[in-house]
Amino acid sequence: MKRYRLTLLLAVALLASGAAFAQEPTREEYQARYERLVRNLGYDGVGIETVLDRWAEAYPDDPAVYQARFNYYLEKSRSTEMVPMPGMRRFMGKQPALSLKDPEGGDVPYFEEDLYDEENFGLAMRVLDQQIAAHPNELRWYALKIPALCAYEKLSPDMAAAELKSLIRRQSSSKPAWTLDGEPADAEVFQQFVGEICYNVFQTGSDISYEYFREVSEQMNKLFPKNPVFLDNIGSYWHVARSNDKQAEKYYKKALKIDPDDYAATRNLQIIERQRAQSKKK
Repeated sequence: MKRYRLTLLLAVALLASGAAFAQEPTREEYQARYERLVRNLGYDGVGIETVLDRWAEAYPDDPAVYQARFNYYLEKSRSTEMVPMPGMRRFMGKQPALSLKDPEGGDVPYFEEDLYDEENFGLAMRVLDQQIAAHPNELRWYALKIPALCAYEKLSPDMAAAELKSLIRRQSSSKPAWTLDGEPADAEVFQQFVGEICYNVFQTGSDISYEYFREVSEQMNKLFPKNPVFLDNIGSYWHVARSNDKQAEKYYKKALKIDPDDYAATRNLQIIERQRAQSKKK
């Protein structure tokens, strides 16, 4: 009888401990809860911060929770306003959302502009900076930080450009062992990463952003001369920002020597030829 009671008590204790363990969600369950809330309420919806706090407490080494917390603060910091911008055809790569008449009957374009609350944007950046300090070779954190800085700085993305140039200098001098989402990232991944950030800077569409786009593309072309993407970028700088089609053609043709099937170079050369033909008809 005593042995039976001991066995029964042990079984009850094991069941109780198992039930307690089952009450703590797994990483995947926390992420599923978070994603469900985001789908229903948005990144900064009610209850999301509570989930993030519990998730981080249970799994402080899970990078997904920090990306989620960055999204929470970034979205909480952002608001959108319709802003009149007379004379502007594009703003941050976007067409006007609507056009209204001024008292003289002229068209005034209105653009949707994202505005950022300093406190919450700063908290979003702090999350990334802490992760970068702990994992300086993880590209995911830079892939979040640099576009966010571009959006925050708008037409003068100075901090974003400085961050990107710093990564290129590191690649040039020490060739760090980059990772992406925890997996080893070779030089090809790094080139693709920079190429995507370059496009983001180019889309800003201001004089200074075009100059940063050119500088970064020239630096990358020196490091990776066999990659036609950065030659295409330099060609696009001359074509779009400087309206110098002769210089643009030179770089597009260099890109085609590396890759005869390069779509961007082929397409842009066709555009230049068509524009010339149209100009001659006038």
